[in-house]
Amino acid sequence: MSADKKQKIPRQPMPEQEPKVRARNFDEVPFGYSPETAMLEASRCLQCKKPKCVEGCPVNVKIPEFIGLIAEGDFVGAARKLKETNALPAVCGRVCPQETQCEAKCVVGKKGEPVAIGRLERFAADYERDHDAVTKPAMAPSTGKKVAIVGSGPAGLTCAGDLIKLGHEVTVFEALHKPGGVLVYGIPEFRLPKAIVQAEVDYLKSLGVKVELDFVVGMLDTVDELLAKYDAVFIGTGAGLPVFMNIPGENLNGVYSANEYLTRSNLMKAYLFPEYDTPIVKGKKVAVFGGGNVAMDASRTALRLGAEHSYIVYRRSEAEMPARNEEIHHAVEEGVELVLLANPVRIVGNDEGWVSGVECVRMELGEPDESGRRRPVPVEGSEFILEVDTVVVAIGNGPNPLVPNTTPGLELTRWGNIKADEETGQTSREGVFAGGDIVTGAATVIMAMGAGKKAAVAIHEYLQDK
Repeated sequence: MSADKKQKIPRQPMPEQEPKVRARNFDEVPFGYSPETAMLEASRCLQCKKPKCVEGCPVNVKIPEFIGLIAEGDFVGAARKLKETNALPAVCGRVCPQETQCEAKCVVGKKGEPVAIGRLERFAADYERDHDAVTKPAMAPSTGKKVAIVGSGPAGLTCAGDLIKLGHEVTVFEALHKPGGVLVYGIPEFRLPKAIVQAEVDYLKSLGVKVELDFVVGMLDTVDELLAKYDAVFIGTGAGLPVFMNIPGENLNGVYSANEYLTRSNLMKAYLFPEYDTPIVKGKKVAVFGGGNVAMDASRTALRLGAEHSYIVYRRSEAEMPARNEEIHHAVEEGVELVLLANPVRIVGNDEGWVSGVECVRMELGEPDESGRRRPVPVEGSEFILEVDTVVVAIGNGPNPLVPNTTPGLELTRWGNIKADEETGQTSREGVFAGGDIVTGAATVIMAMGAGKKAAVAIHEYLQDK
């Protein structure tokens, strides 16, 4: 097919649940491509000789090659091509911000809409899993070296997957009762089903990765105690420390950090109360502070827990929201109400100590700040009260402090993140590597995976030299 003909094929939408239906269930929103639709979408790829899309991917997925295999109908081959560089394609196909990474560089997108790289990635990975076609890659002979991975989020899982294939013995230590880190406690079921994450973990286990759950490094064993038993340690403990606004009323009943709200709902199945005895306030009017993906996840979760009104309170306009466009679109479709150019200044409580409202001040946009976005400025005398019974604070996360605080000699930034070499993940301690949100601050799943990948290469070299 000629390039002109390819460019005339429109980008294929993914079928999904109706907004009114899905706003009240926790099932995944999109249904995924059919084989016919996937092949049609794949045929839009121009198979560029110097593919810019690969440059836009933090783990350098061989994008034209896997898409070419889908176009030919070799779906399992496409999944295996993906897995040559990406340990978690079913996850990345769902939660990566492709629109600012690989798809942003797609040549087809210069004249029309880019090839739906993420949707095709999801399709190939799901097809392989659903057809029991997952196979084990070639494994290097055992080196006799042992590596401890602290944290089973995307950085830790990627690092573990790469190291096990290189012949090292790998043990992952996870503080919670399910592996997956932010993939299971932070991202709701309707965006990333737990079974998908579990399947990826099971695949790593089948390669020989050991997973120790309910193991809090920094309390049960320190990094130094792990170094006495292992040849190297990788720290991928993420950014799990909630950040609050420090405004009056944040200690009232009915105020949650997004971490707590989503963890209770996701991992502890509070949405199945009383079948699962995890209490959560099922507010009728819920305000979520923030404008990122986490804020969208929390506001959409509130609807599914039965909220009649779910508000996003954000101090800038919709154009400045850091959340993915797809997430904002899905949230609004489902009935989330955006209260824009408004900044919470006080949470109001009733006589019993429960939230009854949020006092906000109207904002207007001034000159751009360091982030390049226009700085919000309060409008004098514009205060108003939003009546709510639950508040979720989703304005960001700090680095999990437990491991840094229990590891002497580990250099940190002034924000408490671990200092690590960008290319190798090497920290100030010999044999200790780190990557993901604990180093960069809260970022994307694929950025964390990229860090885990680079660290695996560096750890392998370190173990060979040792």
